[in-house]
Amino acid sequence: MSIRSLLLLIFGLALAAFAVVNWGLIVQPTELSLLVSTVSAPLGLVLLGFMLVMAAIFIAVIATMQTTLLMEGRRHTKELAAQRELANKAEASRFTELKTFIAEELVRLSRERVEGAQQLQTRLDGLQATLVQRVDEQANSLAASLGQLEDHVRGVAARPGGIA
Repeated sequence: MSIRSLLLLIFGLALAAFAVVNWGLIVQPTELSLLVSTVSAPLGLVLLGFMLVMAAIFIAVIATMQTTLLMEGRRHTKELAAQRELANKAEASRFTELKTFIAEELVRLSRERVEGAQQLQTRLDGLQATLVQRVDEQANSLAASLGQLEDHVRGVAARPGGIA
C-alpha cells in the first residue's frame, strides 16, 4: 500500500470517527434557507451528504481518468508493436535485397572470371601457335642457311687449291 493510499485511509477513518462521536449534533434539526424557502433539516447530515456526493464524484472522475490512461497506454503499446513489426519487416526486406544483390554480384563476377579465363586461354593458344610458327620458320631458315653454308664449303673444297 502506498503512502498516499495510507494517508487517505487514515483521513477517512478519522472523519468517520468524528461523525460517530458527534452523531447527535449531526442529526439535530435546524432551519435551513434555500433562498426561496426555508426547510427544517439536520445541517450536519446535509453537509455530510454533500461531502459523500463530492467524494463519489471525485472517485468517478479518478476512475474515468485512470481508465482513459490505461486505454491510451494500451493503444500506444499496440501502435509501438505495429511500428516495431513494420521496422522488422523492412529490415528483413533489406537483408533479402542485400542477399539477392550479393548473389547476383557473385554470379556476375564468376561469369566475368570464366570469360576472362577463356579470353586468356584463347590468347595463349594464339601466342603458342605464333611461337610454334616462328620456331618452325627459324628452324627452316637455319636449315636453309646451313644448306647454303654446306654448299659453299663443298664448292670451296671442290675447287683446286681449296681446303683439303
